[in-house]
Amino acid sequence: MKKKMNPNQSEPKRKKKELASEIIQFLNDNQNNQYNYKQISAALNVTDDNERRSLSDVLDKLRDDELVLETSRGRYKSNNRNPVLEGRFERRSSGKNFFVPDDDGNIIFISERNSKHAMNTDRVRVQLFAKRKRSDTEGEVIEILERAETRFIGTLEVQKQFAFLVLDSRILANDIFIPKEHLKGGKTGDKVVVEITEWPEKANNPIGKVVDVLGEAGDNDTEMHAILAQHNLPYRYPENVEKAADKISAVITDEEIQKRKDLRNLFTLTIDPSDAKDFDDALSLKKLSETTWEVGVHIADVTHYVKPGDIIDTEAQKRATSIYLVDRTIPMLPERLSNELCSLRPNEDKLCFSVIFEMNEKGDVLNHRIDKTVINSDLRLSYEEAQTLIETEKGDYSNEVGVMNKLAIQLREKRFANGAINFERYEVHFNLDEKGKPLGVYFSEAKEANHLIEEFMLLANRTVAEEIGKVGKNKKAKTFVYRIHDLPDPDKLDTLNTFITRFGHKIRTSGSKVQIAKSINSLLDSVQNRPEENLVETITIKTMAKAVYSTKNIGHYGLAFEYYSHFTSPIRRYPDMMVHRLLNDYLNNGKKSADQEEYEKLSKHCSDMELVAVQAERDSIKYKQVEFMSDKIGRVYDGVISGITEWGIYVEINENKCEGMIPIRELDDDFYELDEKNYRLIGRRTKREYRLGQTLPITVVRANLERKQLDFGLAK
Repeated sequence: MKKKMNPNQSEPKRKKKELASEIIQFLNDNQNNQYNYKQISAALNVTDDNERRSLSDVLDKLRDDELVLETSRGRYKSNNRNPVLEGRFERRSSGKNFFVPDDDGNIIFISERNSKHAMNTDRVRVQLFAKRKRSDTEGEVIEILERAETRFIGTLEVQKQFAFLVLDSRILANDIFIPKEHLKGGKTGDKVVVEITEWPEKANNPIGKVVDVLGEAGDNDTEMHAILAQHNLPYRYPENVEKAADKISAVITDEEIQKRKDLRNLFTLTIDPSDAKDFDDALSLKKLSETTWEVGVHIADVTHYVKPGDIIDTEAQKRATSIYLVDRTIPMLPERLSNELCSLRPNEDKLCFSVIFEMNEKGDVLNHRIDKTVINSDLRLSYEEAQTLIETEKGDYSNEVGVMNKLAIQLREKRFANGAINFERYEVHFNLDEKGKPLGVYFSEAKEANHLIEEFMLLANRTVAEEIGKVGKNKKAKTFVYRIHDLPDPDKLDTLNTFITRFGHKIRTSGSKVQIAKSINSLLDSVQNRPEENLVETITIKTMAKAVYSTKNIGHYGLAFEYYSHFTSPIRRYPDMMVHRLLNDYLNNGKKSADQEEYEKLSKHCSDMELVAVQAERDSIKYKQVEFMSDKIGRVYDGVISGITEWGIYVEINENKCEGMIPIRELDDDFYELDEKNYRLIGRRTKREYRLGQTLPITVVRANLERKQLDFGLAK
């Protein structure tokens, strides 16, 4: 006889087998989509706490058995994989190579013997092996579809009969063998660029040739060039491009001036870093009435001198951006253009592309116009000099700078009221001697003078984007290059919110864009000068999407702008040159819409090059930090845990922001396991924790310049 159910009892829970079956069925029915835990819970009507826990366990098990794919942390999709996949090969010197498939599924382990000597970031075709219980999915490279760059940087070791390259990076497990006839004059201790010429199937070591000798290892110029070469970035400017720039006339003809608005009689100034030479923006000020002002944002008219497809343009397009290492600038344009012809130096006539604003005392824009102009700057100020004028209200032109500052403050307040996010980060700088050796570390923070320039540049960038992108209903905007920034991933916002609750903070994870942004700003304000400040700021930044260039406008979330572009730095950014050309074509020449596909391709190239440049800049800072700490072995410092990984703890020293790692092997009092979700290592026996943001005294153990790596130990 069937037992009657007590009406007060809840319905029987689904068993894990049933849940597994339902998850697979749901994902198979929606093969083109990815879902997070909450979405799967809702779809399967999982509401009970116990059943929720079961669902989490089942998802982990299905993922481990590869019955479903975890495409990114916490997002799942159906596994309808072909056993042969295409994607990117990632090589590691440990021999633990892996394969990143195009289908966004789980990564595949590739042992060295099954790698077919594929190089780092090669495009390859991989055959999957049958899945073994409780082991990583493995595969074998069966074809190399597209070779990546085969150049490597390292230090030469020359023996009697042969030579080899000791690599700077951790990409290859073995050194590269170099026949003596291919040394190109390199000798032991030289830092060189080597190209792999072959890798015989049964040989352990690849064979290569020296293509460039950078200089003696440890020399500052050599090491900076090595960082650039490591990222496949140029470290010399081609002579033929420089010669082409040298031939450009500096004369501004009367005929050219007649085509432009002549603004040489306006009070105009530039404000830049004290060591800058490429002044690509200037501001002018004119009083219209007791309550209105005309403010001009004048940008160097680079594209007047650089024509599409010419030798200078081709090189600039390839570089896409200037690169700012610790001790030098690697310019996008030849110095003849960047530091001379286009640089808005004081008391010189200069050609500009300008956005002129009519503004009231509340910072409202009443009107604007965009013109080709000629200007003559009256004054060149450093940020420090401008800040002094703002603070003291004394000195020549303090009144004009003060008016601009008050208008900028109004613009800034409006921007944050509309939902802009306030990420203010310090920058690390080094005091260097004449040979580039770091003598000290100092930090700079943005002040009112920086904000003054920033706000007017943002206003100009937004205005030109609106000029082209903002069209009437049922009208299609012409092709343009936008700087876009997507909304934060909701899952990442949830994770951030969960994490910060331990410090007594919380944010909104739903609601309007403005509400969420204001909530994030409130969080960033509340952590100021608190122990968790750096930690919370770091994780919040990681929650944000990356800003990129695109012809497909989605707005800029971080700035709270519906339309935004890059117009104000054509000397150092190629997207700004593209924007100048498109603006001129549309506004002055009445041309039809440009080819979107072509400009989208260029936009992606510029986004990619920007990321590479940022990494090179970080590497140069890291190198100088390691060099600065190299004579401080054995010293004890207070630090904060800045990163938690399965191989160790990253710690940032408080007084100089140098970061190093305590290897996991040094934590020998217990077996520590990574709790990735809560950013911590936890001892299996002692339950001792090492948490992100935790303060920790450390000892400097080792400084490895070749690896740009600091090793720390726990201070006794």
